[in-house]
Amino acid sequence: MPFFRKGDDKKAREAKRPRREGSIPPPEQPKPTPSVPASSSGASGHPHRELAFHIQLAHGSPTKKVKDFRNARELYQRIATEFKISPAEILFCTLNTHKIDMTKLLGGQIGLEDFIFVHVHGRSKEVTINKSAASLGLTVTDNGAGCAFIKKIKDDSVLSKITEVSVGDHIVSINGQSLAGCRHYEVAKQLKELPQHCDFVLKLIEPHKAFDQIAPRSSGASSKTVSSLATDSGTEAVGSGRETLRLRANGPPVVEVIEDSAWTVKAANYVDDLLESFMGIRDNELATTMVDLGKGVTDFGPFTTAMNDELGEFEFPEEFVRDVWSAILRAQREK
Repeated sequence: MPFFRKGDDKKAREAKRPRREGSIPPPEQPKPTPSVPASSSGASGHPHRELAFHIQLAHGSPTKKVKDFRNARELYQRIATEFKISPAEILFCTLNTHKIDMTKLLGGQIGLEDFIFVHVHGRSKEVTINKSAASLGLTVTDNGAGCAFIKKIKDDSVLSKITEVSVGDHIVSINGQSLAGCRHYEVAKQLKELPQHCDFVLKLIEPHKAFDQIAPRSSGASSKTVSSLATDSGTEAVGSGRETLRLRANGPPVVEVIEDSAWTVKAANYVDDLLESFMGIRDNELATTMVDLGKGVTDFGPFTTAMNDELGEFEFPEEFVRDVWSAILRAQREK
């Protein structure tokens, strides 16, 4: 049975959270990360500056700007308006490169000087695959707006031998069943549940690619670097490269100064590995959220309560939650 329970009242659980007498006091926490709401009025201390980001289509386009968005879905809507396309045509975005580089994916945070490249629908294709092994060898992620795509293909796996399938391909359907609006873990689950030694059909859409992978075109900015574009056109960049715009599922985005310690980054990588092993997905934002829930917690019980409160929709089994807890403790010991 799933470890997490649905329908519990969050406030009631919070009130019941145990307070253990004589427990080891939590380690001293770092000072709160400075954050301010991001809006058209600008960041705190910069009342006349706007948070705007330069964008291009990855296969080549004039340079445009977007602002006033609270999450990935609204960002894609703003981008679509600027380029006069449908938001559904956007597969994913990369930061500071037009290439299909999964290490540069736009996630829950955008550096204030980052340049956004937008990858849109290209060629559609259908591929029949025989699931000759229990694992297909692919990692799935999504763009936060209902589009799941392939993030990684393992060497010597089932899919590594299928030349028609590539990193960046959007998974439209499995055996004719549409995956529109599905999160990456839902797609990964369906692929995992396909019977072994049977054929199945994937409908895919690959990203629109630039001819011969040429550098993207821009409008009157050929002599400027990507980072320099963040400081002109009437919009000043706010920050020294350490400030980011953090997108949140609930509430407005905030500007934060990232002070990640080495152990936190290491812990998130450990948890991301667990997600890939358990669910067939990699999601550094989700992994970082789990690590944040474990900060300052000295016992497994309160950690499971926090996981249930924040991530109950995933219905993680207790065994997986224990593995996550162990990964966080391991990273803390290694710092």
